[in-house]
Amino acid sequence: MATMKSHTAYLTLNTKERYEMVHLTPEIEDIVHQSGIDDGLCFVSPMHITAAIYVNDHEDGLIEDISQWLENIAPRWPGYKHHHTGEDNGDAHLKSLLLHHETTLPITKGRLDLGTWQRIFYAEFDGQRSKRVIVKILGLAK
Repeated sequence: MATMKSHTAYLTLNTKERYEMVHLTPEIEDIVHQSGIDDGLCFVSPMHITAAIYVNDHEDGLIEDISQWLENIAPRWPGYKHHHTGEDNGDAHLKSLLLHHETTLPITKGRLDLGTWQRIFYAEFDGQRSKRVIVKILGLAK
């Protein structure tokens, strides 16, 4: 008989660049496997307001296109009103709004049930310091 179970894990990321797209699929797959959950949902969220989680193709040209698209819409420049607070990351806040703040993914037969090209990414827009991602899994365990 299956029982309802939850599992929580945290990833800590230390990006080398201010802007960086980090492929997380293998780490999330490992957490799902460790959870023992056979059928359920996997919630992934950055614990920071200048970062995002998104699902897309793991292709270098596309990652560059996404980065350029974000920079065109929310460029780094000194004129943001947010900068009057002493911060210099107004663009990072706006970029994070353009991508998903979190994602919820299906788990089937103990594995992430992703489409052929779907991969999970952490998008950092104000990096070069330690940041965390929460992974919360809820579902039925055998």
